[in-house]
Amino acid sequence: MTGPAPAGRPPRVLYITGWMRSGSTLLGNVLNEIPGVRHVGELYYLWRNGVLGAGTNSSCGCGSPVRSCPLWSEVLGELPEGTVEATAHRVTTLQQALLRTRHTAARLAEARGERAPAPGVTELLDRSAAVYRRVAALGADRLVVDGSKYPAEAAALLGRRDLDVRVLHIVRDPRATALSYRSAKAYIDPMSPARSSGYWTAFNLASELVGRTAGGRYLRVRHEDLSRDPREVTARVLRFAGLDDESPVDAAGRIPLGANHTVTGNPDRLRRGVTQIRPDERWRTALPGTAIAAATAAAAPLLSRYGYPLAPLRPALAG
Repeated sequence: MTGPAPAGRPPRVLYITGWMRSGSTLLGNVLNEIPGVRHVGELYYLWRNGVLGAGTNSSCGCGSPVRSCPLWSEVLGELPEGTVEATAHRVTTLQQALLRTRHTAARLAEARGERAPAPGVTELLDRSAAVYRRVAALGADRLVVDGSKYPAEAAALLGRRDLDVRVLHIVRDPRATALSYRSAKAYIDPMSPARSSGYWTAFNLASELVGRTAGGRYLRVRHEDLSRDPREVTARVLRFAGLDDESPVDAAGRIPLGANHTVTGNPDRLRRGVTQIRPDERWRTALPGTAIAAATAAAAPLLSRYGYPLAPLRPALAG
C-alpha cells in the first residue's frame, strides 16, 4: 500500500476505466447532477491539455479555458507560484513512463504490496491524491468521478490508503466504438476497425485484471444497458459508489444537465438542458460488413463474455 494513512474520511473517487467512446462522459455528467458529486472528466489530461495546451478539446466543461476556470484555477493555485508548467511537464513525463496499459500488472503488484513502487510512482500518485483532495474540498465532498480510463492508473490508485477508490469498468460493443473512430473528429484521430478493436481488447483485459485485485471495489456495466435502462444502471452505480441518492434520471430516460467542470472528454460534456438517454446502434447499418468483420475478429475473445454476439444481426436481415 502507498500513501500516508488518512486523517478522517479520505476522498471517495469513482475511477472509470475501459476503452474510449464507452459512454463515460454521459454517465459522469449524470452523476454530476447529484449534490456533493463532481465529474471532473478525464483528469489524466489536466496537465497535458489543460495546463500545457498540448492536446485537443482542452477547455473546461464550464466553457472557460481550464487555467482560468474558477474551479481549476483554485486547484492549480495550490502549487507554488511559478511551478505550474514545470509540474505539468513532470506529471506528463511520469504518466507516459508508468501508466501505459502494459504497466497495469506492475502497478497492481505495487498496490498489493508485493513489490516496492517503481521510481516516480509515489510522486505521481501524491500529485493525483492532492488534486482529488482539493476537488473534494471544492464541492465534491461525497464523490469525485474521474473518467480517465487508464487501467494502469486505476491499478496504482487502489494502493492508496489516503483515497477511497472504486473502479467502474464500462464496456461497449466494439463495433459501435469502431464506427465512432472511423472518421476524423476535432478531438480524436481516425482509427481502423481492427485497430480500434485491438485497443478495445487490451484495455478491457487490463481493466478485468484491475477488477481481480479490487474485489468489491470493482463494478462492470455495459453501455447498452445504461442506454436502455439509465435509471436502473445509474442507481446501481450510485449504490456501488457508496451513495444512497435516487437516480437523477426519470423513468423515461430524461435528465436535465447543468454546468460541469470536466477538464477534457467527449464534446457532449458541454451539453446543457434536458437530455434523452437512448440506445445508439447506428453501427448496425452505418458500418460496412467488412468493417464489422474486422472489428469483430479483433475483439472475438471477449465478445461472449460481455454478452455481445459474434455474428450481430443487421436490420436488413431481420425478420
